[in-house]
Amino acid sequence: MARSKQYNEQEVVEKAMSLFWRNGYENTSVRMLEKEMGINQFSIYASFGNKQGLFLESLKCYKSKVNGMFEKFKNGTDGIEDIKDFFYDSVQTPIEVGNYKGCFLTNTYNEFAEAEDQIINVQMAEFMESIKQLFIEKLRTDKSKDEETILKQANYLLLAKHGLAAASRVNNKKEIEDYIELTFNNI
Repeated sequence: MARSKQYNEQEVVEKAMSLFWRNGYENTSVRMLEKEMGINQFSIYASFGNKQGLFLESLKCYKSKVNGMFEKFKNGTDGIEDIKDFFYDSVQTPIEVGNYKGCFLTNTYNEFAEAEDQIINVQMAEFMESIKQLFIEKLRTDKSKDEETILKQANYLLLAKHGLAAASRVNNKKEIEDYIELTFNNI
C-alpha cells in the first residue's frame, strides 16, 4: 500500500520556487531543496520526478501568482500606457508575491539562454514571444505607427523589460522609476 504524503504539495512547490528564484536553477542543489521544503530527496523525486520536474512546477506556481498582472496587461485598453503600467507592475508584483527582486521567469530566461535544456528553453521562448506579441498588439493601437516601427519598438521594449528585471534586483526605486520613464520617452 502506498504511503500518503505527509506534506502539502502546493506549499513545498512555493518553497522550492522561492529557493530557485533566489539562487537560480544551477545554484540550487537537491540538498538545499530538501532543507527549504522540509521533505526528503525520495519525496521530491516521488512527487516531481527530478529537480527539473520540481523546477517546472515552480515556474507554473510563479505564473499563477503573477497571472493577475498579466490579465490586467492583456485586458488594458490604453495601448502604450498599458505597457508602461506593465513595467511598473512587473517590478512591484515580485515584491508583493514574496518580497523578491527581479522576475523569476526573466531570471530563468537569462540563466537558460545558453543551456541545452530544451524543455525549459521552449517554455522561456514561448513566454518571451507572448510578451512581445502583447507589446505589438498594444503598439498597434497607435495608428500613426507603421508595422516596421511597431516591430522595432516591440523588440526594444522586450530588451528594456529584460534590463528592468536585472536592474530591479540591485537598483533603488527612484532609479527604477527613472529607467521606466526614460524608456517610454523613446516610444
